[in-house]
Amino acid sequence: MAATRVLTAATAVTQTTSCFLAKQAFTLPAKKSCGGFGGLCFSRRALVLKSKRPFSCSAIYNPQVKVQEEGPAESLDYRVFFLDGSGKKVSPWHDIPLTLGDGVFNFIVEIPKESKAKMEVATDEDFTPIKQDTKKGKLRYYPYNINWNYGLLPQTWEDPSHANSEVEGCFGDNDPVDVVEIGETQRKIGDILKIKPLAALAMIDEGELDWKIVAISLDDPKAHLVNDVEDVEKHFPGTLTAIRDWFRDYKIPDGKPANRFGLGDKPANKDYALKIIQETNESWAKLVKRSVDAGDLSLY
Repeated sequence: MAATRVLTAATAVTQTTSCFLAKQAFTLPAKKSCGGFGGLCFSRRALVLKSKRPFSCSAIYNPQVKVQEEGPAESLDYRVFFLDGSGKKVSPWHDIPLTLGDGVFNFIVEIPKESKAKMEVATDEDFTPIKQDTKKGKLRYYPYNINWNYGLLPQTWEDPSHANSEVEGCFGDNDPVDVVEIGETQRKIGDILKIKPLAALAMIDEGELDWKIVAISLDDPKAHLVNDVEDVEKHFPGTLTAIRDWFRDYKIPDGKPANRFGLGDKPANKDYALKIIQETNESWAKLVKRSVDAGDLSLY
C-alpha cells in the first residue's frame, strides 16, 4: 500500500524564477521572459513544442509537495514519486525549482547519510521518481555507508555532448548535478532542503565529468558559519578531503579503478560552484526545450 508523507521544505517562498514544463500545449505572447538561475532569457514568440509538456519560464513550486512511496523498500519495484498539492505526480528533476533567490537552492535527497543503498532519480522514467539503482538485474549498494546526505540539484543537467575545457575536455555524465550536504542531520529519501553551495569537486568517473557540489542545509546549526570553501576547512576540518577520498575510492572494492578529480585534485570555491550550477541549469533549459537530443531521458 502506498505511503504518503508531507515535506516541509522551502516554505514561505516569496519569489520563484525557475523554469518548469507545462502539461498542455499553449502559445505565449511575443515578449521576452527571464527565469532560471543566472537570468536565463528565452524569446516567448508563439512557442509550441513537439512535446507533451512544452517549456515555459514560470514556477509551479508548491511548499506542500508530498512524496508517495510505491512498492516494498529495497526491491526492484520501489519508487518514490512526488505529488503536488492536488495529488498529481510531478518530476523532482523538472518541476521543483532550482533557485529560491539570494543564493539559496533546492536540494532533493536521494541517499540519506549513513546508508548505502544506491538511490537515484530515474531519469528515463515518467515523472522521474527516485528508485534504487540496479546492475544486471540486482539492486546496487555502496560497499560502505556514505557519510553525508546525497542527492541532486533540480533543473540541472550535465550535457554528455559538451566537453569541459577546464576539466580535461571531459563530457558530462547525462545526469542532474550531485550535491553532498554536510549538515549533522540524517535526512529522508525525497526530502527537499534549502541549501547554500560552498565548494565544487570535479570528479571524473570513467572519463565522464560528474560534478559534486558541497553544500549545507540552511537549518543546520553551523550553516551561519560557513559561506565558502575556506569556512568548510575551518568548521568541518577534514570533510572536503574525506568527501574526495570517499568518491575516489568507493568503486575499488568492486575491482574497478579509482575515480579521478580535475581542477588540480582540489575543491573549487563557492563562486566556481555557482558557475557550474548556472551552466548546468542552462544545459537543462536546452534539454527541456528540445534544443538538444534527449535520448532516453524523460522530460515529464
